[in-house]
Amino acid sequence: MSPAPSAVPAASPSPDSGLGCPGYWEEARADLIKRDRILRRVIPKHPEGFLVSRGDPFVTLARAITGQQISVKSAQAVWDRVAAAVPRLTPGAVIKTGGEALLACGLSKRKTEYILDLAAQFKARQVHPDKWSAMGDEAVISELVGIRGIGRWTAEMFLIFNLLRPDVLPLDDLGLLKAISQHYFSGEPVSRHEAREVADNWQPWRTVATWYMWRSLDPVAVDY
Repeated sequence: MSPAPSAVPAASPSPDSGLGCPGYWEEARADLIKRDRILRRVIPKHPEGFLVSRGDPFVTLARAITGQQISVKSAQAVWDRVAAAVPRLTPGAVIKTGGEALLACGLSKRKTEYILDLAAQFKARQVHPDKWSAMGDEAVISELVGIRGIGRWTAEMFLIFNLLRPDVLPLDDLGLLKAISQHYFSGEPVSRHEAREVADNWQPWRTVATWYMWRSLDPVAVDY
């Protein structure tokens, strides 16, 4: 599955609260500023922002599917229409709304099928989001990629934007690769291997560093 340029929401200390800053955020900022010469310059430019999660697993995954292979701006426009068509974004409401109405929102036929299938699995309790917070990153990714329409990039977006995991590195993310290219390679194209080498210095805060890389491209955090 091809990734889209990143849309970044604003995050909470837990997936349930939807309020405040993740507990690790300030420590991560300070550590990254101390150890990375580029982030030492980038992070202070965004003193008030931080990652924010909606906290609803179904909505997070549906939004991530919407954002696949299209720009952040386009994804937001389509999602706004979906939210208007389905004001109460529950699996049952999405199923009741139906494919034709979702297509009319600007979703592709395939994405419409993926979101309806996701809704059906959530409604039938074939997935178990209540267990994901206690699972390791790779275990969550393994379970999520078993859902139709969800690849590794989408699963990593879920780890970042729903579970607020601090050390996720989405190497298939075009926005991240673009930012690394600009800041660390003078605009030259970078491989995933090169990006990983840069990000080795960010551990264990690769999510936070990635968020600031995204912010360096677009100072306004997009609500995923």
